[in-house]
This record gives sequence, C-alpha cells and structure tokens, in this order.
Amino acid sequence: MMADRRIEKVCLPLGQWRGILGVAACCLWLLSVSAQAGVSFVSKWSPRNANRPERSATLYIVLHTTEGPTQGSLQKVYDNGEANFFVDPAGRIYGIVDRRRVAFHAGRSMWKGRRNLDDVSVGIEVSGYHTRDITTAQYKALRALLEELQAQYNIADANVLTHSMVAYGAPNVWHKRSHRGRKRCGMQFGTEAVRQKLGLQDKHKYDPDVRAGRLSVGDSYLAEVLYGGTRHSLATAPAVAAAAADKGAKSTPRAATADVVEAGAPSQLGGVITLKQSAWDVARGLYNDRQTRYVFPDGKTLRGDQIQDWKMIPPGTRVFIGSEVRDNPTERVMRVGQDGASAQEVAGEEFNAASTIYFLPDGRVRTGAEISASELAKVPTGTGMLVGYTVGGSISAKRSAFVVCGVKWNHPSTFYRLPDGKIVSGDSLTEGAIPSGAKVFFRN
Repeated sequence: MMADRRIEKVCLPLGQWRGILGVAACCLWLLSVSAQAGVSFVSKWSPRNANRPERSATLYIVLHTTEGPTQGSLQKVYDNGEANFFVDPAGRIYGIVDRRRVAFHAGRSMWKGRRNLDDVSVGIEVSGYHTRDITTAQYKALRALLEELQAQYNIADANVLTHSMVAYGAPNVWHKRSHRGRKRCGMQFGTEAVRQKLGLQDKHKYDPDVRAGRLSVGDSYLAEVLYGGTRHSLATAPAVAAAAADKGAKSTPRAATADVVEAGAPSQLGGVITLKQSAWDVARGLYNDRQTRYVFPDGKTLRGDQIQDWKMIPPGTRVFIGSEVRDNPTERVMRVGQDGASAQEVAGEEFNAASTIYFLPDGRVRTGAEISASELAKVPTGTGMLVGYTVGGSISAKRSAFVVCGVKWNHPSTFYRLPDGKIVSGDSLTEGAIPSGAKVFFRN
C-alpha cells in the first residue's frame, strides 16, 4: 500500500474526531478491498472532505472519465473534492472524499426525475478518455471497488451509471429545452462490452428522463451508444466534418473528440465550426468559457466570454479549449446580449418559468413567471439570468444560509445577491460573514 502522509497530515481536521474516525474507517475498508483484490489504495483525502455532509441515502454509483492527463486531473479532483475515489492507469485507487460523504462530481444532473445526483451517489473518477479503453489494471481495480460498493450499499448493476447518462444541460442558443448530452464523460462504461468486463450484467435500456419528457435528446450519437444496442468502437466517436477555411475546399473527417482536453500546449484544438457543427457541438459546456478561444477565418481571435452572437460564427472558425481539466464547468450567471440576443434565446422554452431568475439592470430580481410576456420580449441587454434555480429568499440574523438551503449554502453553483447588488458564488463566502439581506439562489 502507498500513502501520501504529507497530505493526510494537512487534511485531517484536528479536534473533529468524527471526521478522523470516518477517514480511518474508510482506510480500513479500502485496505480490505486492496487485500482481497490485490490492488493498491492511496489515501489522498481532499481538504474538502471533513466539511462535506454525509449522504442521507446512496442509490447510485456514477463513473467518470477525467478527459485529461492523470496528474493534473488527480490534483484538481483532490483540491475540489470532486470524487469519492480516483483510479489511475496503474490501477491505484485513491480515496478523495469519504465514501459516506457528498462529493461534488455530477454537477447539473438528473435520473428518474431526481436532480443533483451528488446527494445520492458515490462518484468514481477513472483517469482516461471516453473514446479510449482503460488499462487492464484499471479494469481490475475498478471491478473490485464496484463489487465492494455495490455490496455495501445494495446497488444493482443497472444503477452503476455513467456521468454521460445523468448529466444534462440547461437551455441555450442551440437547445430550447433542458437536454441530455451535456457530457460524454464515461460513455464507454455504458456499453455492454465494457460493463461485462467490470462484472456488470445489467444496464438501463432507455433514458427515463427523455422518455418521460423531462429532457430532450441533445446528442443523438450518445443516445445511440448508451441505449441503441449497436456495438461501438472505443477508439473513435463518429467522424465529423472539419471544414476548410477556404470556400469550396473539401472537408476532412476527424475523430469527434471535441470535449477531450489533451496534455500539452496551453490550449488544444477542440474542433472546427461547420454548417452542421456549432460551438456547442465542439466545446459543450465550455463554449462560452473565457479560456476557450475562437480563431476566425480572417485571423481575428475572441474568448468564449467575448462572443455575443453565437449564430453568426462563420464556418471554418477554429475552437481552442483551455488545457485546464474541468469535468463540470462552474455554473455562472448568464447575460442577455452575451449568451443569447434575447431572454428566450438564453433560456429557450424555460424563459418564462418560475425556475428562471432574472437580475434586471434596475436592481429588481424576478422569476420568469413574475414578468409579463411584453416585458420578457424586451428584457434589456446585460440582464443576468439563472436557469433551473430556486429562490431561497433573504438571509437574516435568524435565518442563516444553512437554514435556507442546507448543505448547498457554500456550493459553487449557489449564488448570493448581496445588498450592494454584487452577485457572488457560495464557495467564495463563509457562512458567518454573509450579510443580512443577501438573497440566495440555489440550483434545483
């Protein structure tokens, strides 16, 4: 067994004996896994571990692929507490967040109508890419880990899910409804061939949220891989056309690895925009990120957060995705005029829903259900919007942030509108320092 004793010493909170005993119990449990299966366990407990609440129930296991190089991915997962376990190419299992505690791994997620799968699932990050097979050592370690977790929590094979199954996206310029297909992360773990190698004999035959009409299909290829029953190669996703900058030039097929960020230069070519391939197809949730760069055919370069009219990006524009590996881009306040020309373009069919929040330039905060149709048609440029959110109300001396939204109070996806009008995320605040009168908004 290997152990990172320096990190253990830093991470274990002195005086919090419950947390210490929990980590110790997890170490003993994983040592049992290691001894029985002949795999290595490395204790690398995240500094976030002790502050994460225990789950009230554990219904699922969610498998991820890092979509980036091992060292950087492991460091990010460790820093942010974004998984309960991490499996590297050598088959080493890292304990990141106590298996009983909430790890922020699934982000905006839904399965059978239940949202925020972090609250009811164990998250396992596997170093690798959704278009490639994992190593023999990873198969061995992951299979042993799954067997132990499934036995402990009584989780059926079909409820070992992939991130690509549960992640969903809010409406945007290209998708008018909330949609499945925000991530292809861990996609190969949904195929029968890979599941059999992991000892999983059953899987879901269809997407329950798409069938129930809660979500639309945003990625038809992903849906075919997960539920179509067709055998797919792990080596490549479907070929897509990379349009040449010169009009009339022949397009060249390439593997559709647009949401894969490789090691190397500060930015990597994610893909080329064509008449059939949009910025969302290339960069997914990172399409409007400040680290995503667009190089237009005329040589002009803009960051993702500088583009205002997404429908006018010319074919031949190259998209470079920042090398920082992020499985779940941080939620942010969308802006009319930046993320869409109108409120309806930003939020699609949900623009007038009670779960869409508007931060109007005149200081008012309203939901889509509270604004008249005529006002919604002319929401001013610069208006901030959150889609798929709940209005928690105001903080006061007798009503703390924890009372309002529980363990979500300091989540990166939770937002506070301070009395001075500034909007900040939960992870930038400490509970005792949140001013009275601040309004809190948390993801559904």
